[in-house]
Amino acid sequence: MNTILYIMIQLAVMILLAPLVNGVIARIKAVSQKRRGVPLLQMYYDIYKLMHKGVVVSEVSSWIFKATPYIVLSSTLAAAVLVPVTTRTGSAGFSGDLILVVYLLALGRFFMCLAGLDTGSTFGAMGSSREAMISALIEPTILVSAFTVGLSAGSTSVIEMMAAMQQKNMPLTQPAFVLTFAAMMLVIIAETSRIPVDDPSTHLELTMVHEAMILEYSGRHLAMMELGAAVKQLVLMVLVVNLFLPHEQMIQAAGAASLVLSLAIFTVKILAAAIVIGLMEVFTVKLRFFSISNFAAVSFILAFLGFMQYFVLGR
Repeated sequence: MNTILYIMIQLAVMILLAPLVNGVIARIKAVSQKRRGVPLLQMYYDIYKLMHKGVVVSEVSSWIFKATPYIVLSSTLAAAVLVPVTTRTGSAGFSGDLILVVYLLALGRFFMCLAGLDTGSTFGAMGSSREAMISALIEPTILVSAFTVGLSAGSTSVIEMMAAMQQKNMPLTQPAFVLTFAAMMLVIIAETSRIPVDDPSTHLELTMVHEAMILEYSGRHLAMMELGAAVKQLVLMVLVVNLFLPHEQMIQAAGAASLVLSLAIFTVKILAAAIVIGLMEVFTVKLRFFSISNFAAVSFILAFLGFMQYFVLGR
């Protein structure tokens, strides 16, 4: 029963909160540019509208193009189940589930790249090749950061890592975790196609990465791709805020009250993280494509320094 409740809460929170995060980021950017901008709930309207529209499929595409939206959304939701928004309802964790999270997200990316190539579109192929390069550059940072926290917790189970970080009260007072946290923030920027790595609002052919891969999609297929991208972004944000900014140890209530309070604090943390990401986009500019390797190098150096720092001070 607890497992079913956990899965229901996880999926409900992830699906309902993910579009709001994009809305907050868009609103921060609009306010900084003194524009009215789109409504805060615009992505909810867009997904609802697209889900009620038909799809247009290229005649030269194969089953890969049609299956990719379902694979992307399902693999992302499967990863979401493994990253607890709160420890008050138990978890579906097991030893090594953080590694599974990374590769479930990689599975969705792999099929997105295939779909970009499948229609024979020049823009889709360009976006796929760029996405493959960026993911290859940024994935070592994710794994090194995961191993740093995993060594500290003695496990790569997300729930056990969260429990270990909660016992540290304020992990960001330790140099190893400060460096790892900074590396993971750069990972979020790269993995979610945000400035300075990519611009999710652009349709300029020479700068598109994520948008180029989904350019041929329409209707409910496009809605699933957009929702999958939003949930992926939230999964990475949940992983960062719940590991490095734990809040469960502050809650003294019990029962349903503790669950509600935990989810409320979690929501505040996620919205604060969305504001930070929005401000990072405001105060940076998009990098030239061949400068992205430097961005990835900085993130890896931070993660590796955190890893080495753990052996010097953390143990």
